[in-house]
Amino acid sequence: MLAALLLAAPPAAARDEAAREEAAPTATLTEITDFGANPSNLEMYLYVPESVTPNPAVLVAVHYCTGSGPAMYNGTEYASLADRYGFIVVYPSVTRSSKCFDVSSPQALRRGGGSDPVGIKSMVDWVLGTYDADPKRVFATGISSGAMMTNVLLGVYPDVFAAGAAFAGVPFGCFATTDGSEWNSACANGTVTRTPQQWGDLVRGAYPGYTGPRPRMQLWHGTEDDVLRYPNFGEEIKQWTDVLGVGQTPASTDTPATGWTRTRYGATGDRAPVEAISLQGVGHNLYAYGTMGARVLTFFGLDGQGPAPQPQPSGCKVTVTTSAWNTGLTASVTITNTGSTAINGWKLGFALPGGQTITNGWGATYAPASGAVTATSAAYNGTLAPGASVSIGYQANHSGNSASPGAFTLNGTACTTA
Repeated sequence: MLAALLLAAPPAAARDEAAREEAAPTATLTEITDFGANPSNLEMYLYVPESVTPNPAVLVAVHYCTGSGPAMYNGTEYASLADRYGFIVVYPSVTRSSKCFDVSSPQALRRGGGSDPVGIKSMVDWVLGTYDADPKRVFATGISSGAMMTNVLLGVYPDVFAAGAAFAGVPFGCFATTDGSEWNSACANGTVTRTPQQWGDLVRGAYPGYTGPRPRMQLWHGTEDDVLRYPNFGEEIKQWTDVLGVGQTPASTDTPATGWTRTRYGATGDRAPVEAISLQGVGHNLYAYGTMGARVLTFFGLDGQGPAPQPQPSGCKVTVTTSAWNTGLTASVTITNTGSTAINGWKLGFALPGGQTITNGWGATYAPASGAVTATSAAYNGTLAPGASVSIGYQANHSGNSASPGAFTLNGTACTTA
């Protein structure tokens, strides 16, 4: 009888998988109820890809005023990116009449205060427990009211969120009111200014006594924003550079797209402590489907893995030019898909000549720094349609041999060189 019972019982992994399937169907937006403490009656919507990675990351995508979780799901590409990279997306949804998140009340601006942040944390906790998700890879992003909530979440729950990305928001605490109003005109108009330490103290005061690591922050703002005016962008930079203990002077400044100015603080790479992108001539509705979500994932570090293998291209061409000086060089590499099918996610393999070591790169992640190197696509440039090209590059030290690599493979397929 005991043997029969043992044979009849499904293995633990199968039971866990069955429980997850019962919790929420995959590849569709699902409302979850009874997810935990929820003092402000938020709704929780969940997207789980068909091929979710083991111990997946969790992304909380927070909607704008008048929006909803389903609207955020339909208006952003995070679900399709989740299909590619295997993370889970949570879409909180406001039920109060304004459809704006509470970023103003004293309750919202302190840890466990009894407003929207408590409900959102409960959603995260539910996903962590149900899907055995990675508590070290929980992220938040939002637009407008959702951007302000992203600032709030990172302030009140620095031990929960690893990083955030705020599109057209304001600093933590800037929208604070004491009369029950959800709107702060002075902050919205960009007239609230403080020193970096004053802004930082507001964040630190939300969770007194906390001494652990603080989440990184990516900030986006249009120069012509007439709803949450552009000075708020500079105040956010002041706040998060102070919170993260990095200088006010950018470590790097570049133009990743026409009209964009990107400054990074505390480091120069894709995962700098603070990254700020200013969009020249752009108003409040700055979020662009298909371009910005991928850059958020690059900042979060969620674009380096996925459940699906990279497809084999039927043809590829690589062009490389090298400019050398003394003991250094810069290599510019163009990859072209000469095949007839699209490539979604690519890895470029090549061997560096002896004595060369990569010190910096762009457009891809390079590892290791010498010898047989693999350059892995970023989220924003991983798709190559037939006939399409992408340009990447790197800087390297050399000990006399400044030649270009002689051969390249794309997802294992040998490419022609030019």
